[in-house]
Amino acid sequence: MPAAYRADHVGSFLRPAEILEARKNGATDGARLRELEDQNIRRVLGKQKEIGFEVFTDGELRRRNFMSDFTDAVEGFDLGDAVARSWKAGEKEAAPVSSVTGIVTSKLQAVRPLTGHELPFMKVNCPGAIKMTLPSATQFPAISFKRGVTDKVYATHSELLWDIVEIMKTELARLSAEGVSYIQIDAPRYSYFMDPKWREWIRKEMNAEPDALLDESIKADNACFAAARRPGVTLAIHLCRGNNRSHWYAEGGYDAIAEKMFSTLGVDRFLLEYDDARSGTFEPLRFVPKGKTVVLGLVSSKVADLENGDVLLQRIKEAAKFVPLENLALSPQCGFASTMEGNLVTEDVQWAKLRLVADTARRVWN
Repeated sequence: MPAAYRADHVGSFLRPAEILEARKNGATDGARLRELEDQNIRRVLGKQKEIGFEVFTDGELRRRNFMSDFTDAVEGFDLGDAVARSWKAGEKEAAPVSSVTGIVTSKLQAVRPLTGHELPFMKVNCPGAIKMTLPSATQFPAISFKRGVTDKVYATHSELLWDIVEIMKTELARLSAEGVSYIQIDAPRYSYFMDPKWREWIRKEMNAEPDALLDESIKADNACFAAARRPGVTLAIHLCRGNNRSHWYAEGGYDAIAEKMFSTLGVDRFLLEYDDARSGTFEPLRFVPKGKTVVLGLVSSKVADLENGDVLLQRIKEAAKFVPLENLALSPQCGFASTMEGNLVTEDVQWAKLRLVADTARRVWN
């Protein structure tokens, strides 16, 4: 039976200034950067334990963004090219910066394990259950397929997707076999199926019907989860609406896709964004199958204001009208640094919010 992990987090933490400075100065590899990463990963592991978490990540401190493990380990991407994207939060816009993923220009081939530079250190230094995060295979066809370039190698977005699935299956099976207790796939693309403007984008830019693409996306992610499924391993999906320098790109509740998504994704836990009005109501949670856990992302990683613990308790009670309390958990709505530049909050705010998550979880479930 998967562990409860009442206090959870999405995985990424703010990068220390010394790591950002080292990368800015060109130290993209080498002993000095590795030493800085090691020191700070030990520190954030200790901080998670101090706060009271029972599952641990390395904060994704070795990554440029939440997807870079894949693009760094897989040949076939031109990282000097990218499909134009804009990030919006209200009327504001933010440049993607390190979130640039690159364009697929040749057949993809993994040249090393995707998390091979992360897991060995975690196995030696982690004080508890290891949580490893990876991007959904569905992330890449939407942002790495460029007409006139990629279609010379992969005729369709779908053909590209299923090659990526094979690479991801190998990685997830490896992580599961090597004793990783918790594997999470981060899947921002599902937000496109909830937001009318992005559903239209799917029709125009991907030449696909949104509902058919949703079916294929679930099938692709399920193939990856099936490769990792074994006793004692918790499988989770995080459904995101965009997270870059405190900006977002999609909005809308889970209503439009809840029944299909919750009933067919082969996971133990759904990490869901519920930090503000963009996320809709808890009512779609009525479709979550019995026995699966919903991790309520009630604490914002985007803004500095600290949430009120009593308000969090009330919101958890509201969610419990649709999912039994024993099948709920709590987390921030997203990571604090999906890109290495991080959200517009301080590290003190980050730890205060994570402490609030852990303290509130103890109030509710202990």
